[in-house]
Amino acid sequence: MKLQHSLLVLALAVPLALLARTPAAGGGASVGTGPTADQATTAKLVYGLLSDSRYAYRPQDLDDALSQDIFKRYLEALDGGKMFFTAQDIAKFAPYRTKLDDAIKSGELEPAYAMFALYKERVDQRAAYARALLKQDIFDFSGNDRWQYDREDAPWAANAAELDKAWKQSIRNDWLRLKLAGKQPDEIRKTLDKRYANLAESVDELDGTDAFRSFLNAYTGSIDPHTDYFDPRTAERFNQSMSLSLEGIGAQLQKQDDVVVIREVLPGGPAIKSGKLEAGDRIVGVGQGASGPMEDVVGWRIDDVVEKIKGPKGTQVRLDIVPPEAGLDSKPVRVTLVRDKIRLTADAAKGKLINVPARGELPARRIGVVELPGFYQDFEARRSRSDDYASATRDVARLLAKFKQERVDGVVVDLRNNGGGSLAEAVELTGLFIDKGPVVQVRESGGRVSVENDRRPGVVWDGPLAVLVNRGSASASEIFAGAIQDYGRGIIIGEPTFGKGTVQNLVDLDRWPANETARFGQVKLTIAQFFLPGGASTQNKGVVPDITFPVTVDATEFGESTYDNALPWTRIAAVPHVRYGNFTPMLGKLDALHDARVAKNPEFQWWSQDVAEFRADSAKGYVSLNEAERRADRDKDKAKREDRQAKRKELGLKLDPLAEVSADDGLQAGERDVVKDAAREKAAEERPDPLLRESAFILADATALLADDQKLAGIVLPETGRAMHWAE
Repeated sequence: MKLQHSLLVLALAVPLALLARTPAAGGGASVGTGPTADQATTAKLVYGLLSDSRYAYRPQDLDDALSQDIFKRYLEALDGGKMFFTAQDIAKFAPYRTKLDDAIKSGELEPAYAMFALYKERVDQRAAYARALLKQDIFDFSGNDRWQYDREDAPWAANAAELDKAWKQSIRNDWLRLKLAGKQPDEIRKTLDKRYANLAESVDELDGTDAFRSFLNAYTGSIDPHTDYFDPRTAERFNQSMSLSLEGIGAQLQKQDDVVVIREVLPGGPAIKSGKLEAGDRIVGVGQGASGPMEDVVGWRIDDVVEKIKGPKGTQVRLDIVPPEAGLDSKPVRVTLVRDKIRLTADAAKGKLINVPARGELPARRIGVVELPGFYQDFEARRSRSDDYASATRDVARLLAKFKQERVDGVVVDLRNNGGGSLAEAVELTGLFIDKGPVVQVRESGGRVSVENDRRPGVVWDGPLAVLVNRGSASASEIFAGAIQDYGRGIIIGEPTFGKGTVQNLVDLDRWPANETARFGQVKLTIAQFFLPGGASTQNKGVVPDITFPVTVDATEFGESTYDNALPWTRIAAVPHVRYGNFTPMLGKLDALHDARVAKNPEFQWWSQDVAEFRADSAKGYVSLNEAERRADRDKDKAKREDRQAKRKELGLKLDPLAEVSADDGLQAGERDVVKDAAREKAAEERPDPLLRESAFILADATALLADDQKLAGIVLPETGRAMHWAE
């Protein structure tokens, strides 16, 4: 059975302890009861899918060898930092190493649930130990102790006493961070006691659904890094992120202590239109329709509160709200809203202009910037032939048309940290810049290669083009950037990209039993590998820029090459495609202009310094627990920020809105004020961006060089390229 290709976003797993959510109000089975019948069936369905070459690109037998890999990955998901289990616990689990394959095939998943149950027990014990330690006199910071926070390669603690030592240093680091932020001992003790209590409570409230999802993802992750299992709720959230839309009230929510708080009201939604809700409001009750019973949702998991609030367009929901200035025990205000479809515009394509001043003999230029966070598409709306379905290509086309009207001199497409999305969008977006032709080759498991083409004649933007990428640019971003590079259509700037060169498709597990309601979830399954028109894969190597910036994250730390079971790089035959340009002959001149400019650009130099310091600190894997040393580092960092801000004022540069705010106040998400945290996040978006600005300068340099040097233009731009108006 041939599956329709649909390149989906990159998903990275994090330890369960970091994903601990808020309390459940019904729903999944408790861990103690073991797997449900639906979960047993789901495990068998996933096994059938991943072992079948008709579906999986790299099917693998589920045997004892794979069982050992699943065992390792499940432990990493539960306790990747090795802060809960001991070597004694791991020894108890040893019989499971070669039995997890049989558990999945049979649907008898008790070993996974037993491991999960002990994980919950150990978290509770560790939290209790941490809270007890806060009462002791261990907070002298005059010695040479360290907290070795990078424990990925550390051996399992031999016993509880050895694990106590690691926890003691971790707790002391938490205390020192708050002390350096100016907190007093009583306040620190109260904050940390609540933090560790919340850890215990949130993990205790994880249920059988969480255990099952985590275990099944250990199995899918053993096949390849980008095959994932989504339970029905996770699948819904994933599809929502792809479509950039939801049906609800239009509010971003966050858990604060035991209450769900409105972090932000979204533009155009019922919440903001009502004028009755604002950031900081606490939701204490939810009722359905005009007369449904009100449910007290204090203490609920945020997922379950969201589930109650969202709903079909046109339906009513009632909320009991306590304003931020009122005590939680105050009488709530009841607000009735009619749900609507909300477009998530924060993650949509955006445009801006950068004015590049004249540089010596080089003239001034106006450069348009397209910031694209993801290759999104509302598949359902498109299938239903909606006139206004969410589409990255459609949004970018509108921005390009506007740039054309404004007569900009070039366009930079910013794909930094764009993790991918729809393969169709990557193909269609490339088509905005090339006049028909192959964009990507797709090789399936049997070796069959198909070509995805841009079939629409003409282009939307025929002028100078640059693409800005970094290590976080993955998947569909690499298809677009790689195709632009293969065609010689634009200059690629930045860092080598992530290196994800595989294609995934969502497979609905409810299709086989033909369920009317979602019961079994979906699998994001690797079904193919993609190759650029020139035949090269982006797998592992990524797209290498023409003009490079300092590398922020090393390939050994982040990217496809860090996965132990990633596919290797390879190549297939090229397919015929047009070459609009060959920028190699001018890269030396562009590099020279770039190097000379950034040497005098304080923002770029500061960024380079910060990158070097960050990489050096990360390589250590530890922090000092000497207060004088940490205070000196903090004061040095504060002085650095103040000095830079003063120089910005002196030079007339854009000020950094976060320069006056400490980057480390010792508080974690959920402990900080929700509204202030959201405002800080917004302010961060307005920080100076020397990389984007330098990319605009590089593109401006290229246009000026080609316009002024006809001999160079003749070498760089063949006849096909001259139609793209690079040299005007």
